[in-house]
Amino acid sequence: MTLISTTKVMRKLPVLICFLLLIFSCAEKASNTEEAQWYKGNLHTHSYWSDGDDYPEMIMDWYKSHGYDFIVLSDHNVLANSEKWKLIPKSPVHRKAFEKYLAKYGEEWVEYREDSAGRKEVRLKTLEEYRPMFEVEGEFLIIQSEEISDSYDKKPLHMNVTNIQKLIEPQGGNSVAEVLQNNLDKVKEQREATGVPMFMHINHPNFVWAITPEDIIQLDGERFFEVYNGHPLVHNYGDSLRPSMEALWDEVQVAYLQEGKPLLYGLAVDDAHNYHVFNEKSSNPGRGWVMVKAKDLSAAALIEAMEAGEFYASTGVTLRDVHFDGKELTISVSEEEGVDYSIQFFGTKKSSPERSGELLHEINGTKASYSLQKDDMYVRAKVTSSKPKENPYQIGDKEVAWTQPVLK
Repeated sequence: MTLISTTKVMRKLPVLICFLLLIFSCAEKASNTEEAQWYKGNLHTHSYWSDGDDYPEMIMDWYKSHGYDFIVLSDHNVLANSEKWKLIPKSPVHRKAFEKYLAKYGEEWVEYREDSAGRKEVRLKTLEEYRPMFEVEGEFLIIQSEEISDSYDKKPLHMNVTNIQKLIEPQGGNSVAEVLQNNLDKVKEQREATGVPMFMHINHPNFVWAITPEDIIQLDGERFFEVYNGHPLVHNYGDSLRPSMEALWDEVQVAYLQEGKPLLYGLAVDDAHNYHVFNEKSSNPGRGWVMVKAKDLSAAALIEAMEAGEFYASTGVTLRDVHFDGKELTISVSEEEGVDYSIQFFGTKKSSPERSGELLHEINGTKASYSLQKDDMYVRAKVTSSKPKENPYQIGDKEVAWTQPVLK
């Protein structure tokens, strides 16, 4: 009797094992899904290490105290890893900023000296010096970055490298596209050599009208650009002769997909330089950011998520969720009381690629879906609120969010 029962159990073991494995697999997938959460960050910011007007510690404190989860300092053609002394400008604003810095961190931390004319110089702290003051695992992360600032024919060509490990000097080239590609190739080379995930994104294409859609279309391997930049001189909305950043995005997207290239993703950044005077003429923090849905707050996880399109760009609108099941794109807004929302779906039809970025569907509300049609090349969503943007890039701006494009 015992032998028969044991035999029956043994025969059932493979089925039981498969059943348990299936349960564990589903549980693991559910766990991984639950672990992913939204992290707020800015990928373009400046300090006294180049042309910003405040100290790294003061800037880190601003972002951390304003609810950001990760931040970069992307100073021009420099990493904060050497000795640098900053001569403090004579203006009252900068003198007061030094006094605030000294009062906050004290004589034991702040290193400064005076020359024979009574002018103050301050030694800027390196990333490795100030990083331990702010980083908290799972709560706040600083990612090393550089704004490679190159040029062609007097056109400023700027590119940010997120999670860079070693300084990259501007590579130059014989055209706008060649300059961008040469620097992009150098980033790829460093990524492959180090095994560390990093990416380059194109900054403010319309700054001095330097970069056209045609320039970006020629590139091989570019995945990111700034659809919104908070600096007052970058012409986000284009003019009568040149495209807005959204129009540029759609034009390049169509060309990329026609050539079999990956999707191009859009970032929002503040490109902060000015931390003492807040107005529409200044480049202030808090104007644009990205919200990344990642499994943890690490550079590797954030980059992995962004390269998969698991993020959205925002100037104030918060999304509860962005879901794409391969056929239908669904947007849910975290609504604020007294604020109205318009959810628009933009895309391009395969049958009419010359009409890039058409409005395909629009809903007034806090949740909307769009089912991709056979003729749709790709679709992206834009959420516009009725709430005026605080300290806007341009007077009259409302808070907005942009999701990343998807395709079947």
